[in-house]
Amino acid sequence: MRQSDSWNLPTRRALLRAGASAVALVLPAGVLAAPPGFEQWRENFHRRALGAGISRATWDRAMAHVEPDMTVFKEIRNQPEFNEQIWQYLNRRVSEWRIIHGKEALAANAALFARIERDFGVERGTLLALWGVESAYGDPIVQKNHMRPVFPSLAALAWNEPRRKAYWESELLNALRIVDRGWSTPEEMRGSWAGAMGHTQWMPEVWLHVGIDYDGDGKISPFGKPDDALGSTAKFLVNRGKYHRGEHWGYEVKSPDGAMSGSRSYAAWASAGVTRADGQPFPQPNASAQMWMPVAGGPAFLLGPNFYAVRSYNPSMNYALAICHLGDRILGAGPFIQPFPGSERALTLAEVQEMQTRLTKAGFDTGGTDGRVGNDTMKAVRDYQLKTGIQPADGYGGLKVLARLRQGG
Repeated sequence: MRQSDSWNLPTRRALLRAGASAVALVLPAGVLAAPPGFEQWRENFHRRALGAGISRATWDRAMAHVEPDMTVFKEIRNQPEFNEQIWQYLNRRVSEWRIIHGKEALAANAALFARIERDFGVERGTLLALWGVESAYGDPIVQKNHMRPVFPSLAALAWNEPRRKAYWESELLNALRIVDRGWSTPEEMRGSWAGAMGHTQWMPEVWLHVGIDYDGDGKISPFGKPDDALGSTAKFLVNRGKYHRGEHWGYEVKSPDGAMSGSRSYAAWASAGVTRADGQPFPQPNASAQMWMPVAGGPAFLLGPNFYAVRSYNPSMNYALAICHLGDRILGAGPFIQPFPGSERALTLAEVQEMQTRLTKAGFDTGGTDGRVGNDTMKAVRDYQLKTGIQPADGYGGLKVLARLRQGG
């Protein structure tokens, strides 16, 4: 999949990035045929699917004539690696575009978020941030232009991705079960190259086993209205992430030298001299938290259980911090008080758009100029850095790159 700036592949699927060799497909022009070995695999999998209870009608509809999407192997091999520092990672995800549109998404769905908070206890900021990072708040352009049919993708992976073959076959069976239950159609089921779909990027297993019919329309779907996707994501955080109702994810803090390590109550941390960076008291002194300083000399945090609930959605500490911080920013909080060493402020929305426009005019295609920074813009920035000798050529479009563009370099 060619990733655009309207959507960034979440690192939650970093665990899916197993290497594999694509089988060469050399066919005469105009001839359609499966790669060598695929038909035999399909026949064997056909028997397994019927034995697992998949109806013949569902098989014929979804798999009988499917051709494997061979481009998934290129996606596995060529995952973009930009080696972002944590402040760059945060600046890209906790962007002004996401904050502005997060506020709009909250205003448009206030009753839904209130209901989710009542039913599951998950803070609206956390769900808004997940929604914004995973699908740009359900932007239909993402679904239309940057998603692919999942059955050809999963079929290719289940057939010829050896390191996690059992996993991919299981997910393909889950996708077939979803069709069998009448929750979706093969045509509707479009997602990432790895098969993640909808507002909050569900894999079929999550859809099948965690999804709930939160809008009461008789089916479970991560597409269309966001109710099922957001309600089910809250359920995921509670059931699999052990989310604690009524607790905040944590706080930026000031920590004296020699502060305790391990898990302690906020009251114990305060007794050791740890204070919130904004000077406010800890609202739940008996709740527990752990100290984390991502980079020496940067901000320090006390992290509660709900930070790790977010991390259950994606095993990256940086991802979880970005989600938690973006959620706070959408709800009105400010940036971190202690800067990261060597960091610069994030570009404003207008500055990002200006950078994208200038890059595009200079011959570096950003895939759009809407102020959303994704892999297209990062590649364009890196190519520009390489051409102009800006070091490091890390793909980060910040103040230094914008200043150089303004100079006409």
